[in-house]
Amino acid sequence: MTTLTEELAEWASALRLDDVPDDVVATAKLQILSQLAAVRAGIGHPLGQRFIRAFGAPFQEDPARSAYVLAGLGSWLHYDDTAYAGHLSNSTVTVPLAYARHQQLTGEQLLTSVVVANEAAARITAATTLGPFRGQSAAFTHVTGAIAGRLRGENASAQRWVDTLGLGFGLPPRTVPVGFLDGDAKLFGASTPVRVGLDACDASAVGLAGSPVIIEHPEGFLSRFATVPLPEAVVAGLGMRWHTRTTSFKVHPGGPGMDSAIDVGLELHRLLSSPERPLRAADIEEISVDTSLYTAVVERRAAEYLHGPASPVSALVFSLRYTLATALLTGQLSTDDFSEKGLSDEERWALAERVDVRLDQEMTRELFHCEVPFGEALRQAGPRGKEWLRQFGAGWEGDGSWLVDLVGELPPPSTDFSDARKVTGARVRVVLKDGRAVTRELDVPVGAVGARDSRPIAELVRDKWFSSGGGEEFADDVDRLERASADEVAGLIALSLG
Repeated sequence: MTTLTEELAEWASALRLDDVPDDVVATAKLQILSQLAAVRAGIGHPLGQRFIRAFGAPFQEDPARSAYVLAGLGSWLHYDDTAYAGHLSNSTVTVPLAYARHQQLTGEQLLTSVVVANEAAARITAATTLGPFRGQSAAFTHVTGAIAGRLRGENASAQRWVDTLGLGFGLPPRTVPVGFLDGDAKLFGASTPVRVGLDACDASAVGLAGSPVIIEHPEGFLSRFATVPLPEAVVAGLGMRWHTRTTSFKVHPGGPGMDSAIDVGLELHRLLSSPERPLRAADIEEISVDTSLYTAVVERRAAEYLHGPASPVSALVFSLRYTLATALLTGQLSTDDFSEKGLSDEERWALAERVDVRLDQEMTRELFHCEVPFGEALRQAGPRGKEWLRQFGAGWEGDGSWLVDLVGELPPPSTDFSDARKVTGARVRVVLKDGRAVTRELDVPVGAVGARDSRPIAELVRDKWFSSGGGEEFADDVDRLERASADEVAGLIALSLG
C-alpha cells in the first residue's frame, strides 16, 4: 500500500512548470518579490542586523547558510505571506533562492521549485491545522519547505524524497509558547526548521533512510502534532487543489488575524487626520474593535507579554491594540514601529491601552466558514472537527460548545481553491471628543485571497517591494522569470538585496 510520503513524492518529483496553471505560476512570482521585500525589512531592523552579525550575510557561498539567514530575516516581523496552510515563503521561496546559483537553476526551474515546495509544505501543514500549532508556531512547515525546495532543484528521485521526509520529520521542531512570544527566540522560528530539512537532505544524499510512514503511523508525526489529524489533506487533489492559490500577501507587518483592523485604522487616519490638523490621542474619546475569535484570542495571548516600550518584538507584532493605535495616529505601520523609534512614542501606547477589543459572533462564524485559515480543515474533518472547535472555543469562554453551535454546518471541501477567501474581519469605531463618530468595517484584508474592491494583488506586491527599497527593473525581471537563463537568475539574485 502506498504511503502518504510516497504518493506526495511521486507527484512532486515529477511536476513540471507546464503542468502548473498560469495563475499559480503568477502567484509564485509575486511570492518571490514579496518575500524578498520582507527580508529587506528584516535587514532594516536592529534585530535583523544582530542576526546577520551572528550568522552572516543573506547570500553567501554556503547555500544552506544563506537559506538559514534568509528564513530568519523574512519571518519574525510577520511581514511574510500566508496560505492554507502555513507561512510558506520563509522556506518555499528562500531555499530555492539560496540554492539557485549552486544548482544552476533557470527561471523556469526556480519557479517549479517554489511551487512544488509550496504544495508539499502546505499539505503537510494542513494535515495538522486542527491542532495546537498554526501560523508561524507551526515551525515544522519549513522542514517540508526546505526539503521540497532543495530536492526539486536537484531533480531528486521519489525515493530520495521519501527518505528525506522520513528523516526530517523524525525529530521535527516544536514551538514552546513562552519562547515564541517572550524574548528573541522567534527569530529562529523559520531558520531552525529550514536547517533540519537541509540536514535531512544531506543525510539522504549519502544513503541514510527515513520511515516511509512517518506522517500517518499511529506513533508518527500527526499523532504528536495534531489534535484531529487530517492525513487525507496531504495528497487530496494533487494537481487540482493548488494551495499556492490561497496565498495572502502581507502589505504591512503585524501578526495573524489583525490585518483588517490595521487596514481600517489606516483608512480612518486618512479620513480624520491632515497635515494641518494631525489626529492626536487626546482627540479620541473612545475606540473599539469588533472582531473574530481568532483575532481576539491572539490579542489576549500577546498582551501577557507586553511591557510598554520594553515589549519584545515577538509579542508586539501580535498586539492588535498597539498596531491599530500606530496605524490610526501615524497613517502607516512599518519596521520602524517595532524598533526604538516607534516604541518610545508614549502617545500611541496611551491610545493602545484604551482600545476595547470585543468578540463579534458573526465575524467568528464567517472566519470558520471560509477556507483560510481554518475552514478548509474543518470541512475536511467533518464531524471529527467538532471537538477541536469546542476546545478552541473553551479557550475564550465556558466549555466551548457555544462555538460548535455558532459555526454549525459547513460547506464541502474546495475542489481547486479558485474561490478561496481569508475572512478575518474587523469593525473599528472611533468616537471623537468633538462628538463625531466614525465606523469602518472590512471582512477580507487588503492583499488577502478573496479581497474585494481592492487594488490588484500584483500592484500591491510591487508597492511592497518598492517601499522596501527595491527597484523597478528587478520587479520587471521577476515578472518574466520563466524565460530567464541560469546565468540571468544568478545575476538577478545577486542584485536582489543590494
